[in-house]
Formats: sequence, structure tokens, C-alpha cells
Amino acid sequence: MSEELLINVAPMETRVALVENGVLQEVYLERTASRGIVGNIYKGKVVRVLPGMQAAFVDIGLERAGFIHASDIAPLDDEGMESREGEVADIRALVREGQSQVVQVVKDPISSKGARLTTHLSVSARYLVYMPQTRHIGISNRIEDESERERLRDLVDLASTKLADEGLSGDGGFILRTVAEGVSEEELLRDIPFLYKLWKELEQRIKSEKEPAIIYEDLPLFMRSLRDLARPHTEKIRIDSREAHARAAKFTSKYAPEIAPRIEHYPGERPLFDLYGVEEEIRKALQNKVTLKSGGYLIVEQTEAMSTIDVNTGAFVGHRNLEETIFKTNLEAATAIARQLRLRNLGGIIIIDFIDMQDTEHQRQVLRTLEKALERDHAKSSITGVSELGLVEMTRKRTRESLGQMLCEPCSVCAGRGTLKTAETVCYEIFREIIREARAYDSDKIMVLASQVVIDLLLDEESANVADLEEFIARPIQFQVEPIYNQEQYDIVLV
Repeated sequence: MSEELLINVAPMETRVALVENGVLQEVYLERTASRGIVGNIYKGKVVRVLPGMQAAFVDIGLERAGFIHASDIAPLDDEGMESREGEVADIRALVREGQSQVVQVVKDPISSKGARLTTHLSVSARYLVYMPQTRHIGISNRIEDESERERLRDLVDLASTKLADEGLSGDGGFILRTVAEGVSEEELLRDIPFLYKLWKELEQRIKSEKEPAIIYEDLPLFMRSLRDLARPHTEKIRIDSREAHARAAKFTSKYAPEIAPRIEHYPGERPLFDLYGVEEEIRKALQNKVTLKSGGYLIVEQTEAMSTIDVNTGAFVGHRNLEETIFKTNLEAATAIARQLRLRNLGGIIIIDFIDMQDTEHQRQVLRTLEKALERDHAKSSITGVSELGLVEMTRKRTRESLGQMLCEPCSVCAGRGTLKTAETVCYEIFREIIREARAYDSDKIMVLASQVVIDLLLDEESANVADLEEFIARPIQFQVEPIYNQEQYDIVLV
């Protein structure tokens, strides 16, 4: 599999595209004015405790207070290590209003919701995540080889012991990231001292800063992408900014020398994203219809609570029989759905309505295809199977806004409904409003201000009803087109 990272850096925003076999799979966006805060550590103040929800709100200096559940708060023992046994304690036993609390953001503010917080603190490097308040050593679930997992665990133990003998140590534990697979002891040794020193500096800041204050801020997007997205099989990393390329080269030479030779500066006049067709793919990802090569199509709808995906055969009629046509469409759709989830960054509950299949073997193959396609996804997902209604139910971890939420806003005309009242419906609303106003107030005549299409309908097809209404209210009705009004807007003026 060919994989490339494209990094587009501009003064106002940074965009990163992950391209596999020439096809865009994921897009990351960070704007200077609204940079994501996942991974940031804050010293905040508890402003409200909600016993009924087993949660609390913490002021971390943002527009909205962050939300933390009791399950995300771990009491510390005398040595500063997390100590939790048995059931989650009552929130009132864990925090109190006005209390200072060090927290880390695990989910960006989304829509009207504040950031999701935790007290399970961690800081990341290339191969390791350091957890200063626990002695646990974990390994990414994506590293499946048991002998490799054991090797990595032994390497961390050995490296920690060596550093302790040299006078550099820490009390915390580690999580080995997916990119750590196959790395040597020497490479791990680069990460561990860095993380120890970083945490010592953060401890000093925690003691000295007054809440609310930011203690630790994660790397900018283009640096995080080098740390988190670049993998051994990433063939090329292209950056279109000379300054960002220089910073990236310096960063990788120190922390990820194995990927440094693959980084190159793109000096071309044609925009980097245009060269790979990324802009066009982003445009398509903002539409709700996805066309499949066979002629079938997907309808993707995102709501506040969940996302739904409907599979249709469309123009695809197949060559043998209906069941075979449905099976082929669903197979193609499964692969396309996995890509759309990554590309649009859809999270939370996802319901997929594949075309009904009678053959249980076909159902199994379609589900397996979907699972296989999701294995390359950076976000954790879980498929619960097929419901009694034939729907595939799944979840996908959501840590930031979807592509649509980041790039779009509700339509000012339809207010996000996706539909408008017909001109006829608006005409009859106007008739009811005229009767209401005529009964409430005296006037010589009534003026209706509305859009061109509504006025045309009132003067043409509805003219007879207008005449009857004038007779009913015993006063004339005049009409005036307002060019700036949309189809649903109108005003009734008493003259």
C-alpha cells in the first residue's frame, strides 16, 4: 500500500491530508483562530458539581467550562499515583466547588458542549505516551503480535532501569504507540528521557501557575501529524511551506530520524492539494450523496445524536440476478463507507442501512469487508452486528468536530432543515396573518412585502383567493417585492 502525507501550511490555517494509493482518506484542519485543544493540560477550578449526573464543570479559561465525569477522576495516593479500586466514588467525595484541579482535554468543544476532561494525565512523544500518575505499561491494540508486545514491554523496563542508574528516572508508566512496532532500544531511549524532563517542567508550572491556566499545549497540527500519522510504510511527506519544512526536518532529525529522509519541500506553483485532487474530494465530502463506481450510491446524513448511511443500487442493474446485484453493491459500499467515516470524521453512533440480503454468507462477507476496511482507521471503532431490522450498528470514537461541522454552518435560509416551505404554503400563511392583523387593528389598506416568487403566485394563481380575502376584510391589499427576502420571509404592513 502506498501512503503519502500532504501538509499545506498557510498563515491562517494548516491542513493535512492522508493519501493512500492516490485516494484521499483523511483530512485534518487547524485554524489559527480556533486551534484544537485535545491533549492540552490545564490548571482549572471546579465551578459546579452535579451529583445527579456524577459530574462536574471545570473552568479552564475557555468560553465554556469543561465537563468531567466521576469515572474520569482518579484519586491520588500519598506518592501521587492514581489509586482507584472497586466502583466509582460519589462525585462529591472527589471534587468540591472552588477546588483547584489539574485536567487534560480528551475531546474538543463541539457545538454547544464544552471540552471533555480527565485527570488521567499523559504527555506524548514519537513512540511512547508517558502517564506520570500510574505505573502501568500498556501497548497499542494495533500491535497484535504477542512476541512483539512482550519484546516492547521488556525494552521499556530495561530502558527505564538504565536511565535510573544514570540518575534520570520517573515514577510513571508508559503506553507504547502503534509506530513503536519494530523499534530498537536505542530509539525508545530517545523518548523516555525527553518525557521525564518534560513532566518535571510541567510539575513546576502546576505549582507556580494560578488557575485557570494552560500548563501544557500539544504540538501544532503539522508537527503532530509527523508524530502521529507518519508510519513505517509512509513513502513520502510533502510540505508546501519552506519554514514549516525546516521545522519539520529539525523535529524529525531529533525525534524521528527514520522518517526524516522522506520529508520533502514542495515548491511548485500549483497548490499541493490541487495536485492530488484533495480540494475536489473535500468538496464532495461536504455533500450527502456519494456515488459508487458501479452506479450505486450512499446517502450520508449527520445529526446531533448519530449519523446514518443509506445504501442504494441506483443505476447498477447487475448481470446475473437481484441477490448478486445487491451483494456486489453492498461490498463496494462497505469499503466506501469506511473511507467516508475517516474522510468526514464522523463519530458517535453510526447506523448503516445496507440493502437487504437474504443470504447469511453474503451478510457475513459484507460485515467482514467493513471491519477490514476500518482496520486502517486511526479512530477506534466497534461494530455491534446486524439488528433485527437489518441495520448495522457501530460506534466510532469522536474527539473533534466532523469535517462538515468544521467547514460549514447551518443555512441562513432553511436554518439547517435542508428544505424550504413552498411558495404556496407561504401564501396561505400570509392569508392567515392578514386576517389576524385585520381583526386586531384598523387600517385603510394592507401592504404585503415578500419575495418575488411568492408575490408572483399571489398575483397569478392565488389572485381569486386574494380578491375573496379583500372582500372578507373590507379593505384593499397591495403587494411589493422585497429582493432581499428569501422564499419564507414576508411582512404585513398596516397602511
